[in-house]
Amino acid sequence: MKHSLLNITRFIAAGAIVSAGALSANTIKLAYPNWAEGIAVTHLAKVVLEDELGYDVEMTMADPGAIYAAVADGNQDAFLDGWLPHTHAPYWEEFGDRLVDLGSVFGYGVTGLVVPAYMEIDSIEQLSDIRDELDGRIVGIGTGAGIFRNTNRAIDEYGLDFEQVASSGPAMTAALADAISEKKPIVVTGWKPHWKFGRYELKVLDDPRGVFPIDGVKKIVRKGFAEDHPRVNQFLANFSLTEDQLLELMLAIDDSGDESTESVARDWALLNEPLVDSWIPR
Repeated sequence: MKHSLLNITRFIAAGAIVSAGALSANTIKLAYPNWAEGIAVTHLAKVVLEDELGYDVEMTMADPGAIYAAVADGNQDAFLDGWLPHTHAPYWEEFGDRLVDLGSVFGYGVTGLVVPAYMEIDSIEQLSDIRDELDGRIVGIGTGAGIFRNTNRAIDEYGLDFEQVASSGPAMTAALADAISEKKPIVVTGWKPHWKFGRYELKVLDDPRGVFPIDGVKKIVRKGFAEDHPRVNQFLANFSLTEDQLLELMLAIDDSGDESTESVARDWALLNEPLVDSWIPR
């Protein structure tokens, strides 16, 4: 599958790609999607890069296909939320020869179809039994996400008479929260790590046909980045979180109200100074 042309167009239209040399040599450009874990880890990396390593950091939000293209083209430096080797496989196939994988921020990324724990189903195969209760709808996220593509594949593989409704990560969690507040049935596309698993009692439906894979949440940089910024490259290689640490950070961001995400990430970094110190190259 080829997504790059459409997504690159969106990226350029949004004014998100900054030409090489437009920023100072001391600026690191991080791109991230509108997903809870991507927001959390990218803001955390930003504050550490600025506070501990003395860099300026420019952040850009975009769809994943546009991000892969921009990093591969050298218009962005790094992407810290690549779901590989499976979920983002089409993007890696298209752009991977111009990218470098620095390993996982988090090593056990789960994707699938998620329901509230009070629903009396445990497997994707059982969704057909409650189609009418769900109005034949699966609440998805953006069409550029690998989980969106895999959910359409699951609909075919399991013979589900369902439609996946495209939205966004925040819109999906809002729909989930509304349904749970009234104890209504709902099925959403979901993934771990995500703060919703700390907020609500949920279950990932069994997937006996293996449509939804397990991935690492990867740190990806452009080729040549290690030569241009060796200390930052080593920091990113060292940068990793456990599920509990990442969940704690995501919940703090979700609970932050009017406080900026950057401020929450900075506070979290200060409270976890030994961990942060272990990432800093000496």
